[in-house]
Amino acid sequence: MTTNGGRGSVIHSVRLVDDGRVIEDAWVRFEGGRVAASGIGGGWRSEPDAGTVVDGAATAGAGAVLTPGFIDIHGHGGGGAAYDDGADAIRTARTLHRSHGTTRAVISLVTAPVDELARRAGAVADLVASDHDVLGSHLEGPFLEADHRGAHDEDLLRAPEPGLVEQLLDAGRGTIRQITFAPERIGALAAIRETVRAGAAAAIGHTGADDATCRQAFEAGATILTHAFNAMPGLHHRDPGPVGAAASDPRITLELIADGVHLHPDIVRAAFAMAPGRIALVTDAMAAAGSPDGDYRLGSLRVQVQDRVARLVDGYPAREGPIAGSTLTQDAALRTAVAAGVDLADAVAALTVVPARVIGVDRDYGTLSVGRAADAVLLGSDLVVRSVWADGTPVD
Repeated sequence: MTTNGGRGSVIHSVRLVDDGRVIEDAWVRFEGGRVAASGIGGGWRSEPDAGTVVDGAATAGAGAVLTPGFIDIHGHGGGGAAYDDGADAIRTARTLHRSHGTTRAVISLVTAPVDELARRAGAVADLVASDHDVLGSHLEGPFLEADHRGAHDEDLLRAPEPGLVEQLLDAGRGTIRQITFAPERIGALAAIRETVRAGAAAAIGHTGADDATCRQAFEAGATILTHAFNAMPGLHHRDPGPVGAAASDPRITLELIADGVHLHPDIVRAAFAMAPGRIALVTDAMAAAGSPDGDYRLGSLRVQVQDRVARLVDGYPAREGPIAGSTLTQDAALRTAVAAGVDLADAVAALTVVPARVIGVDRDYGTLSVGRAADAVLLGSDLVVRSVWADGTPVD
């Protein structure tokens, strides 16, 4: 890396993977926290105020890959900290995930009493104003179906009664990006409409709903399937259920947890084939991401992590409890997807432009087009992160 005293920076000699395209021998110039220009070959040398110059091949080796910053729309923590535990915990977890390429994130909150969940959504709203890597919150509960609750406290699950969704949306002060509903619950379709009217995305998940009920939810405005295949019936040829309904509807984005535990590699590859351009690779990470195995909590529930797999403890034999989130980072999800046979450009899109689009932040994030935020990830040919930039500034 060299510096010529300019105000911006240039990253050159990289394989740029962006918005479904792969451009060899590419360069990108940042200025004022935004993408100012891009091109191929040595054209960067004629750019004004090149500033800090990063030779991608020298930094990351032959075959260096540059992508937009990753966006996680569904995660619960990392670095030993849970997002439910407030601003300091969120910042600790974000530091871990940012070092793995996730430059922006939605803060997912697990099921809690409604008043407490409202307080937590308000705390995230405060962070949105001060910490620009925080995009808002995702309320994964409490409007879920008990038989498919996963790692959510059954005693705290609620139907989306009139007033409850409004209370939560008001608490988020316009920063709630997503709410997950089980569409079979009484009041869910009306709640989905209310959520969409408020400018947030409605998701369906933690559900046993049939194909027809899922389609009603999509007609009501739901656009996301929360961690597809998990906490819901599997895809069956005579009873397609949530996965079949979502994959066959071009309006719906399917979240996938590509950690080698939640989904078999064949299912990851098949999902990309079934819903091209509509897969969002999420972490669903809990506090143990980037931390040692041991005992943790996910919301009000005890979790034990062994061999990087998180499972509920209470009421289950050792190592047989339901999976309780993941210990995944998004760079690892990228490697898992590519190893499963997913095209690199498609896998990168699932970490960048697809999640940005489904939560409505694609004007600023998700690509390295001119004018977008200067969020970028430099990886080696092995897809291991070498450097990260957020708003044009290197991330330690």
